[in-house]
Amino acid sequence: MVCFLGSHTERNIARDRWVVANIVHDPVLYVQSAFSDLPAGAFCEENVNGIPMTRLIDAEAWVAFSVIVGKRGTDSMTVRLVPVCEKVVVCKPHPVNRGFCAIIEAAVHGTRYRISQDPALKDQIDSLRAIVRKCGGLREQEALTLLDTFIS
Repeated sequence: MVCFLGSHTERNIARDRWVVANIVHDPVLYVQSAFSDLPAGAFCEENVNGIPMTRLIDAEAWVAFSVIVGKRGTDSMTVRLVPVCEKVVVCKPHPVNRGFCAIIEAAVHGTRYRISQDPALKDQIDSLRAIVRKCGGLREQEALTLLDTFIS
């Protein structure tokens, strides 16, 4: 996994040497967590091999990893993830939704756009915006509106 230096993820991993991947299917949550800190009430604690770790309360599944820090560059750090625990909290199918996939991609581009203001990234976000509007449901539309507040 590659973490950008100065991010909360990088600081937490460097300090704690563990990370939890949360599996969620809420596009609004993806956008919120890409651009801001979720409130403490969004998390719960899990004891994993005697180590208290936090995960999202609304996660449908999660995987806890121990972390081995590898190469540190000028703007990023590469880490190796070793799975130590995984849990499925809720098992429910989710149909493929191009709008959902597009909002995740737009959020990723949005985090970079917010820093660089690169017009090419804005063009990619706008292309993804059209897919979200055409293929997304109400929650994807809400996520798109939220994304616009973060990148405007």
